[in-house]
Amino acid sequence: MKDDLSLWATATGVAAVFVWSVIAPHDYFTWFLEIVPAIFGITILILTYRRFPLTSVVYILVGLHAIVLMVGAHYTYADVPLFNFIRETFHHSRNNFDKLGHFVQGFVPAIVAREILLRTSPLRRGKWLSFIVVCICLAISAIYELFEWQIAVVTGSASDAFLGSQGDPWDTQSDMACALLGSMTALLTVGKLHDRQLMEKTG
Repeated sequence: MKDDLSLWATATGVAAVFVWSVIAPHDYFTWFLEIVPAIFGITILILTYRRFPLTSVVYILVGLHAIVLMVGAHYTYADVPLFNFIRETFHHSRNNFDKLGHFVQGFVPAIVAREILLRTSPLRRGKWLSFIVVCICLAISAIYELFEWQIAVVTGSASDAFLGSQGDPWDTQSDMACALLGSMTALLTVGKLHDRQLMEKTG
């Protein structure tokens, strides 16, 4: 019952942020590019919910990830107001919401991958599982960077807001480093909670 309420609250929150996000964003081309991963991921979870239900912590984390993507889609990652305030207050050289987004891009897929591997493969908890999960997260991050690159090649300056590099020549590398840090942080902080929920689900 408690898990059901958490899932309904998460779904309601995601739906509300989606409606807000689509109203007068920075531009609809950037909004669409940024929102596609959220729509794709949520669609997959809906389609597999009855056949292969995941733990509530996975659904909640995916919902939070979707919200991060929707906020970035609405403002663009380089111009989220709160992080503009942080930049000005702490004299940062850039708006770092993009780095939060890539940290989450590693954090959330780590728990998703961990659950799928534990439930469908011979892998067991331990160093090899953690290593493979981190590698999967880095692969996802690399694929996304390749996607950004191809969008930039095809659309030219129209993709500037989507790339959000803010003049940083090492933006791609630092994005992937944030995803790496996010994946390791997830395993260290959420692993035990995830294990308890897996035991309750699988018996």
